[in-house]
Amino acid sequence: MYDSTITFTFDIICPWTYLAKKRLDEALRIVRLTDEASNVNFTVKFSPYQLYPGASKQGEDKHAWYRKSRYGDSEEKMEMYIKVMTAYGQSAGIDYKFGGTVANTIDAHRIVQHFQQEDVRGGGPETADKIVMALYRMYFQEEKHPSSEETLLAACKEAGVDEGEARKVIGDEYEGLMDVKNMIRESESNGVDSVPVVNVEGRRRDINLTGAQDVGEYVKTLERIVKESE
Repeated sequence: MYDSTITFTFDIICPWTYLAKKRLDEALRIVRLTDEASNVNFTVKFSPYQLYPGASKQGEDKHAWYRKSRYGDSEEKMEMYIKVMTAYGQSAGIDYKFGGTVANTIDAHRIVQHFQQEDVRGGGPETADKIVMALYRMYFQEEKHPSSEETLLAACKEAGVDEGEARKVIGDEYEGLMDVKNMIRESESNGVDSVPVVNVEGRRRDINLTGAQDVGEYVKTLERIVKESE
């Protein structure tokens, strides 16, 4: 059995990373059904990145921020962007909404990294995956704050984390903080300046994909890793 780690560099407030994760999940589902992939174990590992590191924890209006920071405060361009993202989202089962609050995501990353560890109570890759997908849904589809205590606790509980354990980690703002900041700095030093970035570990070589690829491209990459693992 060959173990391949898929490092998924992301930020909760980036719609392209949500789209990429949904497409990657579908590609994994397709490839895992094949006989050839029976000897390869793919595990997704999340790596943090901050799209808006200067954001406050309280946050600001999401729609206004996207319009101003990405589209020169043009409502026309913003509406065009929403139309495009809505279509992309629907193709992946995402109902994007752009109301609510955009805010600093460092606490969300702390929680994901903490519960991604297999040696912590209730932690592991599956737990982290459930937390991330819950956070994406709550932020982009339910217009919730991306990293408030309420949102983080709800995501942890949805992932099966003990409420007391979740509250302890969420409430300690320094738990894992330096580790997350160091991971972000390391990614930036390796040339990461936008997300998503998906790195698939292979026996012969790693394959790096930047941007939200189509399902077919992720399938092709995974199949290449499977073939080269023989």
